[in-house]
Amino acid sequence: MNRKQKRNLIRICIAAALLVIVNILRHVTDIGGTPGFVIYLCAYLVIYLVIGYDILRKAGKGIINGRPFDECFLMAFATLGAFALAIIQRSGDYNEAVAVMLFYQIGELFQSIAVGRSRRNISDLMDIRPDYANIEKDGSLVQVDPDEVEIGTVIVVQPGEKVPIDGVVVEGSSSLNTAALTGESVPRDVREGDEIISGCINLTGVLRIRTTKAFGESTVSRILELVENASSRKSRSEEFISRFARYYTPAVVFSALALAIIPPLFAGNWSMWIYRALTFLVISCPCALVISIPLSFFAGIGGASREGILVKGSNFLEMLSKTKTVVFDKTGTLTRGVFEVVAVHHAAIDEKKIIELAAHVEGYSSHPISKSIQKAFGGEIDLSRVSDVEEISGHGVMGKVDGKTVAAGNMKLMDRLGIKAHDCHSVGTIIHVAYDGSYVGHIVISDVVKPDSKAAIAALKASGVQKTVMLTGDAQGIAANVAAELGIDEYHAGLLPEDKVRMVERLLDGGNKLAFVGDGINDAPVLTRADLGIAMGAMGSDAAIEAADVVLMDDNPMKIAKAISISRKCLRIVYQNIVFALAVKFACLILGALGITNMWAAIFADVGVMVIAVLNSIRALRTRNT
Repeated sequence: MNRKQKRNLIRICIAAALLVIVNILRHVTDIGGTPGFVIYLCAYLVIYLVIGYDILRKAGKGIINGRPFDECFLMAFATLGAFALAIIQRSGDYNEAVAVMLFYQIGELFQSIAVGRSRRNISDLMDIRPDYANIEKDGSLVQVDPDEVEIGTVIVVQPGEKVPIDGVVVEGSSSLNTAALTGESVPRDVREGDEIISGCINLTGVLRIRTTKAFGESTVSRILELVENASSRKSRSEEFISRFARYYTPAVVFSALALAIIPPLFAGNWSMWIYRALTFLVISCPCALVISIPLSFFAGIGGASREGILVKGSNFLEMLSKTKTVVFDKTGTLTRGVFEVVAVHHAAIDEKKIIELAAHVEGYSSHPISKSIQKAFGGEIDLSRVSDVEEISGHGVMGKVDGKTVAAGNMKLMDRLGIKAHDCHSVGTIIHVAYDGSYVGHIVISDVVKPDSKAAIAALKASGVQKTVMLTGDAQGIAANVAAELGIDEYHAGLLPEDKVRMVERLLDGGNKLAFVGDGINDAPVLTRADLGIAMGAMGSDAAIEAADVVLMDDNPMKIAKAISISRKCLRIVYQNIVFALAVKFACLILGALGITNMWAAIFADVGVMVIAVLNSIRALRTRNT
């Protein structure tokens, strides 16, 4: 509880105590006539001002600024009217006016505490902004403002400290806690040469990192900017509530005036109808809707952030809930985007030996295919064993390993050497290997499907997504194989970036929303063109992240279904609050106009509904089982 909330709590306690004391004194003392009337009126007015002076001030400011029709005006007008009615009737019963203001303030305090707690939860969750960066000077570490660190500077991150700026590890190895960024609790191991993003917490070893970005462009700064700016993009539900409140409040004020004036012109009993009109005003306060709907979206965005899903605005959170078609880029989104050796076929000698021979003859090459073979070998490439290496463009590479000729390449290379090779029906890049003039087998290299991709497609379909589509620049056979393996409904292969945009435009349906999921710089145009753009991975391209409406902080495609589930839960809460608040309001308004309810019921219709709606809104923060 902050200082302001504590002051309000003390004020509420003082006002409640004074109200009890005054009511006890009225029953144990016998002060009648005009003196008693004046004394008790002054006593109740003092209590009223103690508990309601800020509401009166806000109502006055609203009138002066030309915006009178808000909940402060309604509450001030209704309670002052109740005071005036009691004075005119000389009933001396001011309890309702004071109690209505007292309970309203209790509800406001409760709402303030609840909203503050949800904001603190989100702030704690996103508390990844580093306070300093360590730079080594004259043999000692000096803490400097991260904004002052230039690109290319070597910074030192000790165990327990946050990584302040994106960079590359130049010395040391460690484990990183990435939970605040990705929502994953499993530490990530890094060593020399690995890229590292800001916002992670260093757990074990000392790391020296050469910065690759300025602090303002680093991952941590961009994440915080996305979350902080999310509230500026309003959903259709929020815009509806804002428009509703703009017309609703003046409508109920004039309805209350009509209720106070028109019926008594025909039926008499002015005091009864004025009392009903004042009750009508108390009931009509729209604060339950005005507060709970934005809070629901705020909590939903915060809950998604906890799971490593950054939603750039409540409008995009709402759109997620309506997504019926999800279109995927293949490489880096459904697959890992790196080549790996997946099999060795028709081996005439030991499979490990085939990979060893190919890795050595490819040892001078930096081509991704060569690197994948070297990685599969796993050992150190001893280039002293290799000689007479010749790269044949469009065919492959030849050389001698331990004095014997090794050829590694495609079928053209085997035909050129007059070596009979076996065809391969597997999908991927095929490297045929010959050793000392004889064919010894071929290596299958492919872009490997992510382990969670198949489950992610199934989860999307289970969540109500009607159609999944894959777009790729790869060959038809590779695309068909991946689509069949993952259970994707439709795929299109051999596409350039502009072809992907045209394909998405064909798939767009005015009623059903389409989301495109990608990670590369070539995905930026289609991310922008889709109804909803989702960028995969914190390490995805800057252009893709800028163009996207939703950013997934890791490369797990399961997070897409999670994001849709969170958005649908949030929207359910929003609709629950709207239906509940309006149903109770309109029911109580009708009962109040008929004189069936009094101001005590009115305060429940206002404060009680608001408290219940706020509590319901906070449920959007809970996403673990969503």
